Amino acid sequence: MLKYFYIALGGSLGAIARYWVGSTVADKMGTKFPYGTFVINITACLIIGFSLVFLGRRAELSPAWRFLIPVGFIGAYSTFSTFEWETFSSLQTGAFFLAALYVALSLFLGLLAVWCGVLLARVVS
Repeated sequence: MLKYFYIALGGSLGAIARYWVGSTVADKMGTKFPYGTFVINITACLIIGFSLVFLGRRAELSPAWRFLIPVGFIGAYSTFSTFEWETFSSLQTGAFFLAALYVALSLFLGLLAVWCGVLLARVVS
């Protein structure tokens, strides 16, 4: 049960960090290009790569850190990093087709889902 506390704590901090970083970057650089989201996604990739390898090599550290940082904080900060990590892991194991399929389907079906959501909202509102 304690793991859910760590996930919730990390998630709340990640959500706050996402809002702060996104709005700060947008205020400084504008919104013509989604700089805030871009910075969030790239920094999340750095953090997930570092934290999963670092925590994986430090068996003496409490498992709470795994729930707090990669699951909670990064999960709320940006799920893009998880997508990138999963793609990277497939590439590392030599599953190139699986990685390419995952990327292509995620991009195509994600855009299709957004479009369907927009159409649905226009119909019901």
